[in-house]
Amino acid sequence: MPPRGVKKGSKRARQYEKVKKSVKGQGKSEGTAEEIAARVVNKERARSGESRERSRTSVKDKSSGQRGGERSGTKGPKGRTKDQLLNEARKMNISGRSTMNKSQLQRAVDRKKK
Repeated sequence: MPPRGVKKGSKRARQYEKVKKSVKGQGKSEGTAEEIAARVVNKERARSGESRERSRTSVKDKSSGQRGGERSGTKGPKGRTKDQLLNEARKMNISGRSTMNKSQLQRAVDRKKK
């Protein structure tokens, strides 16, 4: 089922089904495929101004197609952007985050998660 706000038969609904089918073809579960497809569609809707709300990372970051799996859930270190790290640090109430560089943010966030 496509995300809310996407009409049946629309370009975004077709995009959702295509991405979902592709992810399932890579051996992912139905639920994971639906989640990834919804995220891709929502990001594209935000980038093109089709949604009411959008995050800065959705608009200024690479599109899902360009990114092509970079920073996706691999076992190695996740290549999160500085904006993503700042958002995580904000949610975790890490003090001094505004003066930290990317590597300091990553260490602080990873330390707080443990």
